[in-house]
Amino acid sequence: MIVQQQIWAVVLAAGDGTRLAALTTDAGGNPVPKQYCSLHGQGSLLEDAVQRADHLVPRERLCIVVAEKHRAYWQRELRQIPAANIIVQPRNCGTATGVLLATLRVLARDPDASIMFLPADHFVRDEPALARSLRALATLPARHAEELLLLGIEPEEADPELGYIVPGECLAPQTHRVARFVEKPPLDLARTLLKEGALWNSFIFAAQGPSLLALLRARMPDAVDRMSRVVGAEACADSSGNALRELYERLPGVDFSRAIVEGAEQHLRVLQAPACGWTDLGTPKRVAATLRRPLPVSVRSHSTRLAPALVNLARQLARGSNHGWIG
Repeated sequence: MIVQQQIWAVVLAAGDGTRLAALTTDAGGNPVPKQYCSLHGQGSLLEDAVQRADHLVPRERLCIVVAEKHRAYWQRELRQIPAANIIVQPRNCGTATGVLLATLRVLARDPDASIMFLPADHFVRDEPALARSLRALATLPARHAEELLLLGIEPEEADPELGYIVPGECLAPQTHRVARFVEKPPLDLARTLLKEGALWNSFIFAAQGPSLLALLRARMPDAVDRMSRVVGAEACADSSGNALRELYERLPGVDFSRAIVEGAEQHLRVLQAPACGWTDLGTPKRVAATLRRPLPVSVRSHSTRLAPALVNLARQLARGSNHGWIG
């Protein structure tokens, strides 16, 4: 295990994965969030993300953000995770709110923490290559305490359905300022961006906890103030969780990329990661493209440590293709 002092890892696993709903239904016809599915019928995408985090931090500094309405799924999968490290959102109020709640919970336990955030619904063909980049990213907050550090991945193709980070001035080897973001560009623009050295936006990022909280406060001050009071009150022995539920009922949905990161380029750096077969499996088309490539040995021989996934995306895709309901 590679232990980074004062680094915490937070796996973001509260999304609904609605774009992939055509594939993510169980035998009873119930939609299963993408992170609880498997690409190949073995461990879930959430398990893969937990294993990535396990290689960065000890288990006591690994937290997972989940959704209350997914309780049946995460209780099944996360039996080995300390209960205090499972951060339950009463409802989905956007990625920025999930990041905020996790940041406050971590800082309540470790006021000097650096935090790395990892999505729970991605597939990576070359895990060792990504792991090297994650270890490099984990070292940056201590050296750049006032900045948000993003991980950009070298594209393998021009994909109009992904987000891109356009690097600016080179500050250190493989590290640049952020010039701008381009979200889901037309194919011709995506090809141009690749020629200009743009990177895929992985939504993996790290920061010093206090600096991240300051950035969130600058963009959503009311939500930060209200949630800070609620999380502070949670330290009381008689806290029932009702205050958090009531707060979530009043919070608007806020997207982290659009509302927090875009427009804050002066506070950002991007670390360039080499191509590693990364994909967000965001659409049936992208799932099919991933399955057409040979599996890496690490996936073929994978032995799950958590519960087997409920939905096999490869099998679902084949069934959908046979019935003509996936183009």
